[in-house]
Amino acid sequence: MEFTEVVRNRYSCKNFDAGKAVDAAKLTEILEAGRVAPTAKNFQEQKIYVIQSAEGLAKIDKATPCRYNASTCLVVAFDRTNVFTYPGGRRDSGVEDATIVATHMILAAANAGVDSCWVNFFDPEQLAKELGLPENEEILMIMDLGHAAPGAVPLPNHGSRKPLADTVAYL
Repeated sequence: MEFTEVVRNRYSCKNFDAGKAVDAAKLTEILEAGRVAPTAKNFQEQKIYVIQSAEGLAKIDKATPCRYNASTCLVVAFDRTNVFTYPGGRRDSGVEDATIVATHMILAAANAGVDSCWVNFFDPEQLAKELGLPENEEILMIMDLGHAAPGAVPLPNHGSRKPLADTVAYL
C-alpha cells in the first residue's frame, strides 16, 4: 500500500472480529517493523510481549475494557535501566523510543491489512504485575491487533484535521 494511503486511512479500530486471528506471517512483519525502528543511540530498549492465549487476553481484559475483542494484543514496554539520558538529566529516551517502535508497528499493521488500536486506558504498574514483567520494565501501551468486525468504522471525527497552518510554525 502507498505510505500516504496507510497514514490517511489507518484508524483506531474499536470493534474487532473475535473469530478472525492475525496471520502469523503478518504478525512477524509487524514485529519486525518494531525491531528495526530507530532508538536513541540504538539502545533498543523496547520489549514487546505478544498476548494471544485465552489466559493472557483475560489478564488484558482485567486491566482494561478496551481490548474490543482483538485476537492479539501487543504490550509495548521498555527497560528503564537501558535508556539514553539527555543533556540536563531531566529526560531519557524510554518513552519516546517505545513510542517510535509502537508507531512503526501500527503503521506496519495497517500496511499488512491488520487493524489496530493504541490503548492507554489501564494502570501500567498493575498490568506489569499481572503479567509478571521484570521490575526494570515500564509498560508504555497495549496495542490491540486483529481484523475489524463487519460494520466497524472509524469514529465520526476521524477525518477531521486542523489546517497545517494551525499546527505548524516556521521560525
